[in-house]
Order: sequence, then structure tokens, then C-alpha cells
Amino acid sequence: MSSLFQTIDKIKPVYDKTYEFVLFLCKMLLTVDILITCMAVAGRYVPFIPDPAWSEEVVLTCMAYMAVLSAALAIRRNAHIRMTAFDIYLPKTVVRALDILSDVAVLALAVIMITVGWKYANGIGSKGTYVSMPWLSRFWMYFPVPLAGVAMVIFELEALYNHVKAICMGEEE
Repeated sequence: MSSLFQTIDKIKPVYDKTYEFVLFLCKMLLTVDILITCMAVAGRYVPFIPDPAWSEEVVLTCMAYMAVLSAALAIRRNAHIRMTAFDIYLPKTVVRALDILSDVAVLALAVIMITVGWKYANGIGSKGTYVSMPWLSRFWMYFPVPLAGVAMVIFELEALYNHVKAICMGEEE
């Protein structure tokens, strides 16, 4: 059994690279968000700096990407919000079972985010455009939901694998 886990552990660098990519993407989105917001605010008060009409929509879209992608990052770090007040009073096996149950529920949510989010992105999103940028499809406004769903599935599969490995190898948390 140990050799099976050692073989599967060889794909951990893929999870690490995925995490690094999503983290880099969030950092870039935050940087773009800050720069555009600074330009828009300065454009309101400084006469020679333009205040583009598209700034608000782009900032909100970047924020939507950051919100859902950082939720996927929290899954990888096991830093998402959860109730742990009674964990010290419950047996370790019950806590582990509840952790697995919550991970399965989040995995189901991620699959729903992919399927429903993709339908919205291709349905509503493909039919409309941004008000201030009529050449840009609203697909990009709805796309962060299925994108984050994919990242969540990847990180939840890793979390569930880690639970199974810990159970089979007899590891304590």
C-alpha cells in the first residue's frame, strides 16, 4: 500500500504548480485592480489623467476572479472557514469523518460551479457585452465561476487523497 501512495505522491508537483499559477494569477489581478482604481480616482481629480469609462467594470470583474480563485487557494491550504469549536471534544475518527464529509460537499459544490457556471458563461455571458466596452463579451464576467470550480476540484481531490492516505497509513493529524 505504501508503494501505491509513493507512486501517487509523484504528482504532488502538479498540485504545487497549479497552486503557484492560481496564486500568481490572483497577484496579477490584484495589481491590475489597484492600478486601474488609482488611475480612475486620480482621473477624477487631476485634469490631465483620464478617467476611463471602463474602469469600474474591469475592476469589478478582476475582483470576481480574485474572490473565487482565492477560495480555491484556501482549500489547498485548508484555511477555509469552518466550525472547529467542538473538535477537541470529539474523537479523532469523528473529526476526520466530518472533514471528509465537508471536503466531499465542497467537491460537489465545485462540480456544480463548473457545470452551472459554464452554462451561464456560454448562455447569458455570450449574449451580452460590457456597457463601456461593447466589443468585449460578458462571457469574461461569468467565466471565473467555472474556472475556480476547476481549481477547487483539483485541490479537493488532493485533500481527499491526503485523508485516504492518512487513514491507510495510520497517521494522526
